Amino acid sequence: MEMADKAKLKAAAVRIGTAVGRAERTARRVGKAAQVAREELAQLTKQVEALARELKKSSERLKRAIR
Repeated sequence: MEMADKAKLKAAAVRIGTAVGRAERTARRVGKAAQVAREELAQLTKQVEALARELKKSSERLKRAIR
């Protein structure tokens, strides 16, 4: 009887460990994806700021040319 209980406990522990491992792996993937998204957003922000500066300069040049 005691051996059967130990086997059940071991099987339950294995299932729990497997579930925890899956959860940790998924969390790691999500964390990595979030980091990549954050880096891409920073790059896009820099590009948008550069384009805004370029547009401002072009607008000023155009205004001067029209005068």
